[in-house]
Amino acid sequence: MLSAALYATAATGGLRTHMPASLLARVQRIVFVLAFTLGGGLASSTIASAQGNEKLSLSTALQRALRANPRLASADFDVGMANGRRVQAGAIQNPELFFELDNAFGSGEFRGLRSAETTLQVSQLFEFRGKRETRIAAGTAEADSASWQLEALRLEILSDTATAFINVVAGQRRLQLYDEHIAALGRLLPLLQRRVEAGASSPAETARAQVAADLVRADRERAKGALAIARLELVTLMGGSAPENVQAIGNLSSIGRPPALRLVLQSIDRLPQLARWTAVRAQRDAELVLARLKPYPDLRVGAAWRHFNDTDDNAVRLNFSVPLPVFDRNVGGIAEAQAARAKVDAEYATGKAALVLTLGRAYETLTSSLHEIDILRTAALPNARQAQQAMESGYAQGRFSLLELLDVQNTLTQAGLRELEALTNFHTSVATIEGLTGTPLGLTRERAR
Repeated sequence: MLSAALYATAATGGLRTHMPASLLARVQRIVFVLAFTLGGGLASSTIASAQGNEKLSLSTALQRALRANPRLASADFDVGMANGRRVQAGAIQNPELFFELDNAFGSGEFRGLRSAETTLQVSQLFEFRGKRETRIAAGTAEADSASWQLEALRLEILSDTATAFINVVAGQRRLQLYDEHIAALGRLLPLLQRRVEAGASSPAETARAQVAADLVRADRERAKGALAIARLELVTLMGGSAPENVQAIGNLSSIGRPPALRLVLQSIDRLPQLARWTAVRAQRDAELVLARLKPYPDLRVGAAWRHFNDTDDNAVRLNFSVPLPVFDRNVGGIAEAQAARAKVDAEYATGKAALVLTLGRAYETLTSSLHEIDILRTAALPNARQAQQAMESGYAQGRFSLLELLDVQNTLTQAGLRELEALTNFHTSVATIEGLTGTPLGLTRERAR
């Protein structure tokens, strides 16, 4: 089973594994979800490919994207940098070694080193209570935020890759529809030639039929170019740097009814795109505490050994120093930290609104596509096929004109293209919603018709 194989691959090394275990499990689940939801429809049949083309399944595309997408590689480094700052935040300052030579190289009794005083001192800074712990908390929160951001990017890459895969499958099917139309026109030309020879049709009708075929071929070339672009987008998402003539395996005919939108939105606050703001909020809180602690002075304590050359005596020297927070009370730094903390709530609200809007648009596109597919499959397409069969039979008997036959053939192709567009919108919306939420929609499956 495609989804089971993909899940096993993800669990045994298909994904980078230095992220927290809970986040890794979530990414594994979304890989499983996309492979199950999309793979059930997209991997159910194989489209014949030209010799030399690479046959690509959805599961393979998702795995390649997770392993080689350059945006993920960059985000991985961001996580590593944040973890490095977290470790460094807990570092205790190094002690300082101080050497001093007094009363040397002068004149008279201070000539040379006869009366020199030599001091060797070691000092250590002791931070005000709570500063180090607060820095560690800020670094940990930053690392958590980077991990959430990486997970959100993984889900985005998975969704984008699934969408690109859908576009390639749709592009391949679009070429098939045009080929079917061209083949139908090709079957018409010999019949039309016989009618012209029999005097039942004007020679101009042959040219008209040829023009219709040429226009369909022109549309096919445009669709071929769009397919090449879709393939390039898919290859780029998978980390490729050069075009590959990949042949996507699948078909889009399988659909299903989604649950209510409120059920889709009920866990929105737990999505990684929003969960990261919890970590950002914790980071800003810690930074605000640090800003308030900054005016409190740190204590530096030193112990020294001093040697007096003129008497050959030794002594111990103790000292400590504390900065006096008279002029700089870090008022500006505290104000900046307070504004940064308040900004987090505004950014969270903005992100949540954008996420709800994106999910709502995708959901409405999904439901409207379902209604459109239902109309096309229950009425438009069957009627167009029936009309084409009747017209082709009637044209051979002289009951219909060439213009009527060409019109019904074009109508059938346009209806097929319209259904394909609706199916593409449906599966793209599913990929968008499941890629954002990381959970299956729980579609009530319908058999393809």
